[in-house]
Order: sequence, then structure tokens, then C-alpha cells
Amino acid sequence: MADIIILGSGGFGLSLAITCLNEGHNVTVWSKFQDEIDVIKRTHELKAKLPGIRIPDEITLTTDISQVKGKDLIILGIPTSFCRGVCEEAAKFTEPGSIVVNTAKGLENNTLKTMSVVTKESFPNNKTAILTGPSHAEELAKGIPTTIVVASDDRDVSYYVQNTLSSKSFRIYINDDVLGCELGGSLKNVIALAAGVCDGLKLGDNTKAALMTREIHEITKLGIAMGASADTFGGLSGIGDLIVTCCSMHSRNRRAGILIGEGVSPDEAVARVGTVEGYICTKNAHELAKKMNVEMPITEALYSVLFDNLRSHDCINLLMSRALKCETEMDFLGS
Repeated sequence: MADIIILGSGGFGLSLAITCLNEGHNVTVWSKFQDEIDVIKRTHELKAKLPGIRIPDEITLTTDISQVKGKDLIILGIPTSFCRGVCEEAAKFTEPGSIVVNTAKGLENNTLKTMSVVTKESFPNNKTAILTGPSHAEELAKGIPTTIVVASDDRDVSYYVQNTLSSKSFRIYINDDVLGCELGGSLKNVIALAAGVCDGLKLGDNTKAALMTREIHEITKLGIAMGASADTFGGLSGIGDLIVTCCSMHSRNRRAGILIGEGVSPDEAVARVGTVEGYICTKNAHELAKKMNVEMPITEALYSVLFDNLRSHDCINLLMSRALKCETEMDFLGS
């Protein structure tokens, strides 16, 4: 039995809390927002994010971030834009023996740092890991079989997280490629937005399949250029997360993309859906591709739709009229 605190009372944080509680762990969930904690305590539910899912009384709910003290695992379940601020606040009370596990998928604005780098900088005295993969909160909370990966620079940390959190419905694999796992989990949100645009334009299955395939190609090229393993992008944190995010209506990125494809402005689409990690991540991926001198035409086209007022129909025409080329380029094979 482990003492676990989850920072963030969003859908994934709460679903993970339920999963951990069901395995016999002591679980605390922290939120910055007292009103959200009060709603959960009063109704045993967070209808906006996990409708119909009962939040058990055995889960301790708090707004006191000092409760990280003495915990075996500190799991970060907060959006990337708030990650550093919350980490730095929590670090004031964190003891060296605690393992910090990040679940946020994205890149830090301006610095373009992955969340594992942000976590390490914020918790210099702690061992860290990431959890990523196809894991919609709505299904995890119901105990529907879910499989993801844990990645850490320390294999013993990965083993600990795997053995502590795995259950009959929550299977965790180990992957040592931290960078690749993070890039796959972050940049698939870009693909999901683009896939949603395809759905909004009613372009059909052929178009969407081509987009998903070619975009994982782009992500792999970028990952290789940054030092990640090509194999990682064919695993759960790459193809696995890509499929679930591009094909499910649980995906906020896909839902926002559908609205954009239907003619809603990107800003309005994001405002309607809520947290859409792929929106800012598209901008970050665009900047990262330029920095690494990696050609990413689909990402570039989506960037133009989101930030340069390119119409979605024109975006498709632009991509389809590019110069013809071979599919199996050398850099995709890692050579």
C-alpha cells in the first residue's frame, strides 16, 4: 500500500485516484479551487469532467498543497500551462524520498521544454517519471481495460511505478525512451486537432487515415532529430495515443477540430470545448520544427489554420498539391 497524492482534480486526476484507491492505496487529491473540492464533497461527482462517476468518500480532497509531504508518489495531473507553477509550489514541501510522476502531455510555452524537464528542474532532489499513452479518463474511471507506459531515466523508478499502479484493468508497460514518449504524447494532440478538422469538413475515412499516418511520420522525424527512438512512436505513447485521440469524441482536441472544420473560428472552438492542449502545442511544434530544421507540412498547415487565418479547405488543397515524393524516406528509418 502506498501513500499517493494527485495534484489536479480534473478528469484524469480523479479517474487515476479511483484506480489507485481500488488497489488499496491511500489517495489524496489536491485542487487549487476550493469550489471544485466543495462540489465533489457535496455531490460525490464532478459532472463537468466525469459525469456519472461517483467519487468515493475514501479519497481525501484538499486545497492544501503541503499535503505532498511524506507521500510515496506525487502524481501531476494538471495542464501543461500550469505545470511549472504548481510544481515549484509543491516542491517547497516535498521530501527527497517521494517519486514525482507527470501525466501532462505538452510542451512548455516559450521554452519548448518537455514536462519531464520542467519536473526535474522543479524537483531537483527527487526521482521522476512520466505516465503516457491511450487513457481517456472517462473509461479509466469505469475500470475499462487501459494500457499505458511509464518512462523514467531510472529503471528502478519505472519498476516501482509499474508495480504500484498496475491492476487488472490498468496495465503499465516500461519504456526507457523518456523523450520519445513525451513527444508522442504531446504532439499527437496536434494530429487529433487536424483529424477533427477532417471530420468537420466531412472528408471521409481515406483522408483521415492518410493524415494520421503522415503526421506520425512527421512526429517520428522530429523525435529522431531530437534524439528519441523511432520505435517509440510505433508504441502506446505514439500510435496508441494517436488512435484513441483522433477517433474518440472523448478527445477535446478532436472536438475542437471538428468545430474548426465546420467553420467555427479556432479561438471560439477552444472556448467552447475547454482545455485543448493541441492548440498551443501546434504553435510549439511549429517552432520546434523550425528550430530542428525538420519539415512537418501537416503541422505547418494546421498552424496556418489556427494562427494565420488559412481556411480549412485551402489547407487541404495546399497539402494535396505538394510535390510528389517517396514514402519511405531515409530519415524516417533513422538512417
